[in-house]
Amino acid sequence: MRRALAVLRGASRHGTGWTCSQGYLDVFFTPSPASRKAGQETLGRIYGRTTDTDRPTSWETRQAQCDAVCEWGIPDHAALQRVSAITHPVFIANGDSDPMILPYFSYLLAGLIPQARIKIYPDSAHGFFFQHAREFAADVGDFLCDNDGSTP
Repeated sequence: MRRALAVLRGASRHGTGWTCSQGYLDVFFTPSPASRKAGQETLGRIYGRTTDTDRPTSWETRQAQCDAVCEWGIPDHAALQRVSAITHPVFIANGDSDPMILPYFSYLLAGLIPQARIKIYPDSAHGFFFQHAREFAADVGDFLCDNDGSTP
């Protein structure tokens, strides 16, 4: 998480957002060739679009997100206890090398929610859902079908 926060803070401090694709790749993908290939493909899709694109993120929005991430990192035991009261099924997903949300915390969260299902995607970081898009979509579909409310 320190590495990811350093990238975010560096981008925020310089007022440029992602100063290069390397910062994005370092947080969202692992150093393995397969993960970096998926990262390059994701960047190609992000920057290759010329129509129907999202509006650029404002500097204020980026700074607010960085501040929220830093504040989120402060332990709040009362919030963790409240999570145990969630009675609905919850799907928790993460990359096995996520520097922003360490897998340990995903397992912790899954252990606190009675009906949680967890999936940790291999050789992936914060961008696991880009790297494993088809598998992630299938897993979410399976989760939703298993929890459609038609079973007692």
